[in-house]
This record gives sequence, structure tokens and C-alpha cells, in this order.
Amino acid sequence: MSKHQISSVVGPDIRFVLVRTSHPGNIGAAARAIRTMGFARMGLVAPHKFPHPDAVALASGANAVLGNAAMAPTLVDAVADCTLVLGCTARARAVQLEELSPREAAARALAASAHGPVAIVFGNERTGLENDELMSCHAAVRIPSVEDFPSLNLSQAVQVLAYELRLAMLEHAPLVDAERREDPPATAEQLEYMFEHLAQMLDDIDFHKGRSPVTIMKRLRRLFLHASLDQREVRILRGIFDDAQRMAKIAKPQS
Repeated sequence: MSKHQISSVVGPDIRFVLVRTSHPGNIGAAARAIRTMGFARMGLVAPHKFPHPDAVALASGANAVLGNAAMAPTLVDAVADCTLVLGCTARARAVQLEELSPREAAARALAASAHGPVAIVFGNERTGLENDELMSCHAAVRIPSVEDFPSLNLSQAVQVLAYELRLAMLEHAPLVDAERREDPPATAEQLEYMFEHLAQMLDDIDFHKGRSPVTIMKRLRRLFLHASLDQREVRILRGIFDDAQRMAKIAKPQS
């Protein structure tokens, strides 16, 4: 699909990322939903069928959004440069994340977009986001639908978040944190490398001692994602990890 020019769309660097979308029509309807609210950036992670005529038909003229959609094989790839990743989920999951309403999510996303790209992530129509995908998110977003019929169509969920973002923009929500950072926030890619380094360091110092490494890493991921680390803080932590690994190597008995 060729690239298209997008006119009259000027806004914060916020992208809507659809993960493993089953029906191409939902991709088109989602493109229409974000375009009507003044957004133009869409990311697609391993869609089942795309490009597809149904996507074009349901986009109803939002062809430029489809034409400029960024394709990625995994969610980690799709949000690698993002400084805030919010995952939309219809139900509680095993991954414990801070939970935001759409309005709270919009305010946080708009403020974070002053520092770098932001991603709002939506899962597959039937299964939603998997636990490992939610682990790449800083917080979860839940639309407060009724308990006995909670499921929204994918494009409807996208429309709700896009609408709340539009309201936040029109109401002049603050675009910067109360205390402006001296250093830019860490990107999702930098955090993933840090988590890999952390896991290796914990192994090297024999931290687990029979405890579950998976459970410990889930809790540590949650802690560091909630802390909203900047790039200097990530460098400091990785320096500490390096020193811990070096000391562990020195202390290890020579065979």
C-alpha cells in the first residue's frame, strides 16, 4: 500500500497499535475512529489479513491512516521507541498493572507525549492482549462497561480512547509533568534491554535460591515500569548491574 499524505491532522505523538487483529474490517473502522478525533498514527502487529479491501471499505475515507500504518512482527518491536505504553484490556489478568480509566489514560498519554512517542495498545478481538504483551505496558486501561455484557467491538474501544484524548486536548490538559525532566524518559526498547540485563544479573548473583524467577521478574517489571525511569536512571541501574556481576565473578570459587 502506498504512502499517503495526511492533511489537517496535527497532534501529539500518540499511536494506536492493534495487535494480531483478526478481521481487516476492524482495522479500517479503527482508522476511521482515530481520524475523526484528529489522530493519524496507527501501528499493526501481525494482522491476520492486511492490506485488504474490507479495511479500505470500513475506513470510509481514512485511507491515509491505513496507507501510513507501521507494520511490526511483535508488540515489542512496535513500541520500541515509545516512552509510555498503555494496554487496553477488558478483564483483569495475571499481570498486575496499575489500572486507569480511559479519561485518566488520556491525560497521562497527553502529558507523556511531550517527552516522546506514546502507544495505546489493543489486542485481538477474541482473546485481547496476552499476558506477555501486557508485560510490555506501563499501565492497563479498562473501559467501565457493564459486568454482564462487557465486550466492545475493537473499533468501538479505539473510538472511546481517541475521544477521551480529543477531549483532553480541547480542554488544554497539561502537556508536561509538574516537574519537567532533565533527561528524556526511557524508551520501551531501553527498558526491555534493562530487564534482560536485570534477569541475567539476578542469576549471576544467585539471587533466587529456589524462588520462582518468573514471579520475581514480573514484580520487578511492575516496579520499574511504575517508576517511569528516564534514560540516565536506566544507565545508572545498568551500571549497578554490571558491578554486581563483576563482584559475583570475583567471588565465585575458581574451579
